[in-house]
Amino acid sequence: MHSPHDPYVRVRGAREHNLQDVNVDIPRDTLTVFTGVSGSGKSSLAFGTIYAEAQRRYFESVAPYARRLIHQVGAPAVGEITGLPPAVSLEQRRSAPGARSSVGTVTTLSNSLRMLFSRAGEYPAGAERLDSDAFSPNTAAGACPECHGLGRIHRTDEELLVPDPSLSIREGAIAAWPGAWQGKNLRDVLDTLGYDVDRPWRELEAKDREWILFTDEQPVVTVHPVRDAGRIQRPYQGTYMSARRYVLHTFADTKSRTLRAKAERFLTSVPCPVCGGSRLRPEAMAVTFAGRTIAELAALPLSALAEVLTGAGAGGEETARVLTGDLLARIGTVTELGLGYLSLDRTAPTLSSGELQRLRLATQLRSGLFGVVYVLDEPSAGLHPADTESLLGVLGRLKEAGNSVFVVEHQMDVVRRADWLVDVGPLAGEHGGRVLHSGPPEGLAEVPESATRRFLFPSEDEPEPVRETRTPSGWIRLSGVERHNVRGVDAAFPLGVFTAVTGVSGSGKSTLVGQVLAGVLADREAGEEAAGAGEQCCTSASGLEAVDRLVQVDQKPIGRTPRSNLATYTGLFDTVRKLFAQTETARERGYTAGRFSFNVSGGRCETCQGEGFVSVELLFLPSTYAPCPDCHGARYNPETLEVTLRGLTVAQVLDLTVESAADFFSGTPAAERALTTLLDVGLGYLRLGQPATELSGGEAQRIKLASELQRTRRGHTLYLLDEPTTGLHPADVEVLMRQLHGLVDAHNTVVVVEHDMTVVAGADHVIDLGPGGGDRGGRIVATGTPQEMARSTESRTAPYLAKTLGS
Repeated sequence: MHSPHDPYVRVRGAREHNLQDVNVDIPRDTLTVFTGVSGSGKSSLAFGTIYAEAQRRYFESVAPYARRLIHQVGAPAVGEITGLPPAVSLEQRRSAPGARSSVGTVTTLSNSLRMLFSRAGEYPAGAERLDSDAFSPNTAAGACPECHGLGRIHRTDEELLVPDPSLSIREGAIAAWPGAWQGKNLRDVLDTLGYDVDRPWRELEAKDREWILFTDEQPVVTVHPVRDAGRIQRPYQGTYMSARRYVLHTFADTKSRTLRAKAERFLTSVPCPVCGGSRLRPEAMAVTFAGRTIAELAALPLSALAEVLTGAGAGGEETARVLTGDLLARIGTVTELGLGYLSLDRTAPTLSSGELQRLRLATQLRSGLFGVVYVLDEPSAGLHPADTESLLGVLGRLKEAGNSVFVVEHQMDVVRRADWLVDVGPLAGEHGGRVLHSGPPEGLAEVPESATRRFLFPSEDEPEPVRETRTPSGWIRLSGVERHNVRGVDAAFPLGVFTAVTGVSGSGKSTLVGQVLAGVLADREAGEEAAGAGEQCCTSASGLEAVDRLVQVDQKPIGRTPRSNLATYTGLFDTVRKLFAQTETARERGYTAGRFSFNVSGGRCETCQGEGFVSVELLFLPSTYAPCPDCHGARYNPETLEVTLRGLTVAQVLDLTVESAADFFSGTPAAERALTTLLDVGLGYLRLGQPATELSGGEAQRIKLASELQRTRRGHTLYLLDEPTTGLHPADVEVLMRQLHGLVDAHNTVVVVEHDMTVVAGADHVIDLGPGGGDRGGRIVATGTPQEMARSTESRTAPYLAKTLGS
């Protein structure tokens, strides 16, 4: 029995996911880093076991009624954990935050700024003092009544609703109207109301066109439809709805993404004419501080906001000095983490997962908690090496405040600074799940089976192989790029080579590559006559004709529900279902491939609708999920599961790992191709039926890349990847880079936005943006081969690249 003051967190018998009955002791009040290849089990130990158990214990102390209001993770599969303090988790959430969430709301800086305006703002003569809620666009007291605090409104006009005025209404002049019966109904109602539906639209009177498109009236008339031969159609009561009303109603209320996307084509988003995009009521906008409104201050980069507050608070009243002092201290922790280029009004959906996590980390640093275990998920993700030093400083301060900091991490610079290292492996999935080393980092040098060891202690006897720099086959040149903080830039991207685009966070890398370069190529592919998103961002673009196809691979989820999985996304499941339909049992019973889908009725278990689990409502406790009582998680009904392919049911095939499935489907070309590419990008440990919601951003990106690799190549393809090594262990990075360089060797072009200096060092060409983030960035600082770039005196990337190159 351990004493309650045990200085160690002791885990016994951890079996979560692929963990193999793990026992490990981790000292408290340390910076402990968990390492291992992707899928080795490190997150299962840090988050799935240690954090989940800490959270479960905390909820045991919460009143049952309150418990159901808080999202809970289930009890982990572990024998016992002792010495475990309360825990705070800072994961890289894959779910997208709402449009009303912003940098200010995530960091709670908006609350402090609103309080400053409420208590120390300069009010117009005779104006009542406002409560802080009146300065928030997310409250009824503060939100502009016209746009409901969103700052923009959606409008439409005749040109959008009727793109071809030479057509009559019967011929489909009103393109925004729905198709099928609903559209015919609206036309028949208009006909009954006395409007000419057979005259060309442009020949109708202006007042009639105005009423048809924009009226808010909804008259009800008796419609006598024209009879089709052989069909009896009785009169009915039809209600008219104008084209504008239909489009706005569909856009706001439909649950169908397709219908919403169609409605959006007929709308334009414009700044709210009442609040001018400030999102606030006029009373709030009349209050100023340091001569600026709250909207103007919220639009400044945090570093610039700090300068304004420093000047304004220096000689002001006591209230202003206290409130500006608090704001400056909070802003200081955010800028220390390299995020000074963000503004408070920057919406959360536009932030990367790494930026979001660092914002939450800055908030925790100000909370003053001690005696807590902080469990962080790759805090260095998306960080330039120059910003990693600041991150380490923040983690050190959390530890010095009396906390334990447990970090899942792949960045070797962070690993080297750890007090304690827990290495999990040796490989992924069923070949991992064991703790290979738990102790000071230098002890890993004695563990030969660790995949982390050779990267933490690189051998001087085995120098990196030098690859010959490729020669470009041509260039794409963009002139006068204007987008976000990239202003008046001329950029040239070489074709037929591997290019890395570097720069500190917020320097404009993703804007230049993911928006402008991708935009001009997408516009050209779409063959649009009008300039699209890319062509509006630069004055001219040349060299595009050399590229036959654009493939953009990002880290967005491959699906938002558990029904989407690895097999369905890659198309592998289509092959699997066809193979089952071809079995003797299936043919005898007349089962088609559709019988083996869990998404449609027929073969699936109807009790759980093919989900494999059911929601159980518990009084005073949160809803929980339990395996379906009928199919026990198999997703299919008993008749479907009677069909086997080489001894396995369709449910058992979905439970195979990619590695096992490659053996099982050996000799089936259609399945082999998909499985081989998944193995090639290092995803052999994933299960075929693994839900999309369980995959990391890095895994989602590699699945997309594998889906692309299995296609038959068509012409010169340009691949754009945004930080493809995020979430990857250095050993996995090697596997991925082999694939990407293979694409270039096959006469394609690869452009990556990247912070990993080993990837940059292996590139043929480097484009470095900066020198800083936000307003201090947005221009090309240096360009050339890695060796040329490393000699730049202006680039913040150069010293780190030079170190990696050994120069």
